[in-house]
Amino acid sequence: MPHPLNPAIAATFAPPVMEARRWLDGVHFPPERPLINVSQAAPLDLPPEGLRQAIAQAALHDPQAHLYGPVLGLPELRAEIAAQWVPHYGGTIAPEQVAITQGCNQAFCAAIATLAGAGDEVILPTPWYFNHKMWLDMTGVKTVPLAPGAGLLPDPDEAAAKITPRTRAIVLVSPNNPGGAEYPADLIRAFAELARRHSIALIVDETYRDFDSREGAPHDLFTDPDWSDYFIQLYSFSKAYRLTGHRVGAIVASQARLAEVEKFLDTVAICPNQLGQMAALWGMRNLGDWLAGKRREILARRAAMAQGLEALEGWELLGCGAYFAYATHPDPRPSPEYARALVREAGVLMLPGTMFMPQGSAQATRQMRIAFANIDTPAITELMARLAALQPKP
Repeated sequence: MPHPLNPAIAATFAPPVMEARRWLDGVHFPPERPLINVSQAAPLDLPPEGLRQAIAQAALHDPQAHLYGPVLGLPELRAEIAAQWVPHYGGTIAPEQVAITQGCNQAFCAAIATLAGAGDEVILPTPWYFNHKMWLDMTGVKTVPLAPGAGLLPDPDEAAAKITPRTRAIVLVSPNNPGGAEYPADLIRAFAELARRHSIALIVDETYRDFDSREGAPHDLFTDPDWSDYFIQLYSFSKAYRLTGHRVGAIVASQARLAEVEKFLDTVAICPNQLGQMAALWGMRNLGDWLAGKRREILARRAAMAQGLEALEGWELLGCGAYFAYATHPDPRPSPEYARALVREAGVLMLPGTMFMPQGSAQATRQMRIAFANIDTPAITELMARLAALQPKP
């Protein structure tokens, strides 16, 4: 007899990026047409040398780098986040309102664990970040989809109509994964007011905050003296400092909620990665100018991607920002079939919209996500040429 499986986990879809990587098995990519991989938003370049040296020095000379640390993270890193967030966002944030996690995915899981259980509901705008949906499915929390309007922006009034006595939170991702949309500050404020009126939480995942095209703070929620009553912010150091393998994220929330988060984190990880936290702290203190340069590079790639897709016959650009473009394709094949065909026919790996939308969505069969952060402008030009070569013939 096989061992029994947890029904909720068994019913959860497989990790999309891992599924897409399996499409590469057995496919040969000749040197004159190498694979263009726009499937994942993970930086491939190493951290800058100064940061790598700081990691090496900590590993060699700091005994704490190899020991358990505080469950909620290094006090110095928590304090640095609070100190840098206040002048950027305004308002008041105490170090005790910051916790460090093993990446932003764990931050999301921890936040949800303090808010919702089996049978509760969480509102997710579509297209959604698939790992958010996966965690809700695995924990028995019902996902309530919120369809977007123009520019892939969700409507607070439509969200209000979906709130029930079982609703525990609304989740926003801005800049958005997968859609690329940058949510206006007044839109985020409207969702915050909605959450406060209904005594639910607003979770805002700002993993891609450092690559927002706008100057200044993306929202003003921290300026409300009562922000911690309803607002939870998530953040990741993976993209900013190329620390994907070190797994460092953060939650900013009320001290009372972080006391609950501590229970979750102590159970699943005991403490965050010590070297990763030391690296994040060094990066925050020393890499401001370097990060500004990387932001300029991403914004240039964003402009090239938007220009290329808008000129590509039959494609419609729905959103473009941070690391992502989200668009409809003209191929008669549904997006999952088209995505697999792109590997064989064009040497391109990208993800279909069906990985980011409710099962059975007709819109998703025409949609694709392009993660362009790891390809430069010449590669974007080559990508457009390969897509154009596959255009349906009239």
